[in-house]
Amino acid sequence: MEPMPTPLKPRRFSAWLSWPGLTGVVVILLGLALAIPGGWLIVAGGSWYYLLAGLTLMAVGVLLGLGRWEALWLYALLFLATALWAYWEVGLDGWQLVPRLLTPALLGVWLSLPWVVRPLHGAPRPAGPPEDDPLATHSVRPRPLTYRPWLGVGVYALVALAIVVLGYRVSAIRAVEGNPLVGGKPVTEPTPNPPVPEGGWQYYGRTADGDRFSSLSQIRPDNVNQLDLAWSYRTGDMPSDFENQNGREFNFEATPIKVNDTLYFCTPHRQVIALDATTGAVKWKYDPHNDTSANEYLACRGVAYYEKPAEAAPTPLAPTGNPMAAACPRRIIATTADARLMALDADTGQPCPDFGSNGYVSLTDAMGPVPPGFHFITSQPLVVNNRVILGGWIYDNQSKGEPSGVVRAYDPVSGALAWAWDMGRPDPTAPLTPGEVYTRGTPNGWGTYTADPALGLVYIPLGNATPDYYGADRRPFDDAYSSALVALDITTGQERWHFQTVHHDVWDFDLPIGPSLVEVSTPDGVVPALVQTTKMGELYLLDRRDGHPLARVEEKAVPGRGLPGERLSPTQPFSTGMPSLTPPPLRATDAWGATPIDQLLCRLDFQRRRYDGLYTPPTLDRGTIAYPAFDGVVDWHGASIDPSRHLLIANASYIPFTVDILPREEAVKKGMIKPWKGWSEPYPKPKDFSIGPQYGTPYAAVVQPWLGAFGAPCHAPPWGKLVAIDLQSRTIVWQRPLGTTRDTNLFNIRTNLPLPTGIFNIGGNLVTASGVIFIGATADQYLRAFDEHTGRELWKARLPAGGQANPMTYQGKDGRQYVVVAAGGHGGLRTRNGDYIMAYALPTPGASVVGMESHPGSH
Repeated sequence: MEPMPTPLKPRRFSAWLSWPGLTGVVVILLGLALAIPGGWLIVAGGSWYYLLAGLTLMAVGVLLGLGRWEALWLYALLFLATALWAYWEVGLDGWQLVPRLLTPALLGVWLSLPWVVRPLHGAPRPAGPPEDDPLATHSVRPRPLTYRPWLGVGVYALVALAIVVLGYRVSAIRAVEGNPLVGGKPVTEPTPNPPVPEGGWQYYGRTADGDRFSSLSQIRPDNVNQLDLAWSYRTGDMPSDFENQNGREFNFEATPIKVNDTLYFCTPHRQVIALDATTGAVKWKYDPHNDTSANEYLACRGVAYYEKPAEAAPTPLAPTGNPMAAACPRRIIATTADARLMALDADTGQPCPDFGSNGYVSLTDAMGPVPPGFHFITSQPLVVNNRVILGGWIYDNQSKGEPSGVVRAYDPVSGALAWAWDMGRPDPTAPLTPGEVYTRGTPNGWGTYTADPALGLVYIPLGNATPDYYGADRRPFDDAYSSALVALDITTGQERWHFQTVHHDVWDFDLPIGPSLVEVSTPDGVVPALVQTTKMGELYLLDRRDGHPLARVEEKAVPGRGLPGERLSPTQPFSTGMPSLTPPPLRATDAWGATPIDQLLCRLDFQRRRYDGLYTPPTLDRGTIAYPAFDGVVDWHGASIDPSRHLLIANASYIPFTVDILPREEAVKKGMIKPWKGWSEPYPKPKDFSIGPQYGTPYAAVVQPWLGAFGAPCHAPPWGKLVAIDLQSRTIVWQRPLGTTRDTNLFNIRTNLPLPTGIFNIGGNLVTASGVIFIGATADQYLRAFDEHTGRELWKARLPAGGQANPMTYQGKDGRQYVVVAAGGHGGLRTRNGDYIMAYALPTPGASVVGMESHPGSH
């Protein structure tokens, strides 16, 4: 009787504890993580890929656990199919390929390593039948196809490397679009009015024009790489433990001004500091000891300067005979976090006794109920033509009937009210009668103002009538002025003209900064113009004398069907005659993530939510994606203007947000907000800053950045750009990604690979006559210099904290050109907090870095 063939021993459970078995368990779990939400995605009308890929991965995992060599080839087929699918969806866009192929390629590398492969091939081959007995058989496993481990490692690693290289290549392609500016026109900077010394920086934007252009040219493209830290100063003003929690923001956004040889700036807690501009030594520091405990937003972007004329004539607001008239001939005008206007002696830092009451003027007078933290000023006042002009920040999206958005002007000597422009009154500049208050809930101008002193006009960028995301109850003047630019007479406050950028704004697209003033050539000659940047990415070119568009503006239809009871504008004004920084509409294929899993979840969220492009209104049932959103393409930092070359330089961010609307009763039931009876009782702050209670309306709103499970954005890079626009030809000269992923919170860690995806940025740029652009702003904490002609990065310096402030430049008394930026971080951007003023200059022989004290007596 012939012996029975020896069967192969069955795999035992212990085989799952081997490297292939353990790997199989992980792969099965990964397959489940793709297959389950992948099924939901199909139901939502999305791609079938994730379900099919998840099921295939689960099969690969089972085969690995069973010790079957077929697992390797099945995974190779899956990877090939994934690569073909990825190319079909996004082509060779490297950053789009990252979530689709990078993690699968790295998994392929692991599956190709010897300790995974060899156990699948290592079972001994049973002895075969005698060669002279071809009919003899054994129950044996056939020899598998040869799978060489290191060849597999090489193939998958090569694919992973190719994806990253493609990402860099895409960044390089995007770096220059259009025709680089080769020469540039002769430098013929218009003389500002009032004039600012060549080496000075007297206003937030250097001049009242807001162009952020310096005629200094000591630092050039050919020597900027020699810049070094000249000195640094630490203010000692840091956030407390609770000031960067639950959406509460502590932001060092100050841009110093430089007058004579002194820098003046403010800190988030509203200390005002004067430094020697050449050495960084402290001249004085003043602390108003204001109460900031109720403020959700701690920021101060700057201070203003006023100098009394040598022979000032008496005025009704500043009469003669005042024994204190000789006090404070040079003044720093600033605000406090508890809504007061103050004047300080620019030489000593002491309050000016003739200004208001011992140096202070209350900004809550005639405002009605103002709960703590509901009204203060984040941007610096504008001092021009013997007026101090300012509006205010309102704790918006909280309720109907919040404090007024009135714009006011004061006398810089006495602090007396010169005029108030209140759009809700029949005569907006008529004085109030006793007991009257300014119209509550009107759009407010919280950003930086700019002015044309020669025309006698100040330009006010207005926000929305609160609340932001529901406007059914807005009044006619609210709808007329929300998100509008208004030109007021500097002397009287009377309106000359206004131009609206968004009709019936329910997206919080308020104008966050005033326009930059330019001169443009037209067939009728040179015209005084302005360029208004917006959160939507639209750029409006207007005649600054009367507000009429110099570049075509078209009314276009936009999505409808908003909240019940809402009335939406069927059209919006698009600036079609100017290049647009508005991103293209999102598609399902734009959903992004660090891995296929979080990309899939973002894709599922995209299918679930409503998104009809720009101006998709808030809705009640599904929630919406807002892109751009309230943080904008260009926020409070605006753009810089090179008047000699007619270039606009703008840095833009691209961050989608989600907007969820809940009935008020539901929000209360969930504990997100508390019931509130109105201004007669203390205000109950919401659970988180992202929640807008919108008291007085039927709805609450929750607005959050659209991020994936691992903290990565839910849309593909680039997330930040630097762009140059020719204002004469009205074309984009070049654009490039701005910043890297180095310090982002991907996977909830601070330090990541510095991939040049472009990154979120808050804070502006400046440009010099020599053709160098300086910018901090980015979440990766660098100060950078770029070539204005080509967009090429020339230099960068690592900052000790986030540089979310506009840089400035000036000439010191030693003849050197300095570039200065505040590095203190931004709570909303989650960059590192700090208290640094950093000054850079070209080295001089024997020069050494000077580190100034953070507070008296320490180094």
